[in-house]
Amino acid sequence: MNRITGREDRAVAEHADGTPDLRILSMTPDGKTGTSIEAVLRQRLDGIAAAIRAKDVDRLMTFYAPDAVVFDIRPPLGVHGAVAYRQNFERWFASFEGALAFELHELRVAAGEGAAFSHYLGLVSGARSADHRAGYWVRGTTCFERRDGEWLVTHEHVSTQASQ
Repeated sequence: MNRITGREDRAVAEHADGTPDLRILSMTPDGKTGTSIEAVLRQRLDGIAAAIRAKDVDRLMTFYAPDAVVFDIRPPLGVHGAVAYRQNFERWFASFEGALAFELHELRVAAGEGAAFSHYLGLVSGARSADHRAGYWVRGTTCFERRDGEWLVTHEHVSTQASQ
């Protein structure tokens, strides 16, 4: 019996009762598979996008670690700490009248056991004044770390193409 055939024979014998051969390819210390980590991170990113659309800065900041480092479009370009980054969001939200649209496109999530990253294209649109609507694309990279069982943003980089 060769190695491959032997494995197949053992697998058939072990599951002769008709139960499927279930395998988990990777598991984290808290028992979540890599796929479920990705699902959790996508939910976190959906929550961030929903908080941006609602211009709910209090909810938005719950996704960020206190020591998050961010390279943002709005000055200051390098922001250290969630408290400072909150001010960027407050100024940005105030620059729009009424609703703000924010859509994630081409989202990719790479999940690890204790750290993960995502990148996306974001479409932002809304009214700057009663007679002026603005719309623009941003590129974003959001990095997460699992801290005390919760995935928090610890690094973010948002950029856009300069007007020509």
